[in-house]
Amino acid sequence: MFHYTVESTKNLQETIQSLAEELKQEQFGVLWELNINEKLEAKGLNLAETYRILEVCNPKEAYRVLSENPLVSYFLPCKIVVYEARGKVKVGMPKPTALISMVEGDGLKEIAQDIENRLQACINKSI
Repeated sequence: MFHYTVESTKNLQETIQSLAEELKQEQFGVLWELNINEKLEAKGLNLAETYRILEVCNPKEAYRVLSENPLVSYFLPCKIVVYEARGKVKVGMPKPTALISMVEGDGLKEIAQDIENRLQACINKSI
């Protein structure tokens, strides 16, 4: 699977707040939060479910992967999505290991696995 997705016991906003706090513990900052619903509503389109995309970054890790291969910039910053599906709040992300498998560099795989493990731990602690 290219993604990691779990269900939260909290509401959407509580999940986002908790996630942001857990990410800080791993030196990941939320660069910005995209409210998909607002963007679509501005164009006259309404989604039944709520979607937020968090763009997150750990500067040290970004430096490490970009130093290995500039094509990794296509995957940065990391995305974590918090959304509602059938009345349940879900949290997910594309797996860094799945993304990194598309570029050259053996050292990148180890870094991606470490980042993936840390982000999954943050997600799991936040739900």
